[in-house]
Amino acid sequence: MNWTLISLVGLAVIAMLFIKRASAASPEMLRQHLQAGALVIDVRSPAEYRSGHAPGALNIPLPELADKLPREFPDKAKVLLLHCQSGMRSRNGQRQLQRLGYKHVFNLGSLARATQLVKAARNQ
Repeated sequence: MNWTLISLVGLAVIAMLFIKRASAASPEMLRQHLQAGALVIDVRSPAEYRSGHAPGALNIPLPELADKLPREFPDKAKVLLLHCQSGMRSRNGQRQLQRLGYKHVFNLGSLARATQLVKAARNQ
């Protein structure tokens, strides 16, 4: 196998992981945003939300997000912290809201990660 190709693929993977990690929300950053009134939004279905959610999270399911959020929270400078079960739907929601002009939308990822981050941020 071509070692140059393997090296390039390896570097690309490392770069992607670094970029993903650099954009991850830290507990300190979350604490500051939560104290300033950031919204934690669970984009899962109502049934999933009822089974458990991150502390203080609002439930706005992904299919309703682009319509409902601008009506309820028209301030496009508002900090929005999205999460779902695995992080995929919240990433999709992040993209939708960015296309609508929301400037500060963060993907907290999975329910477990969001719960851990929000709890850590509130305990600092």
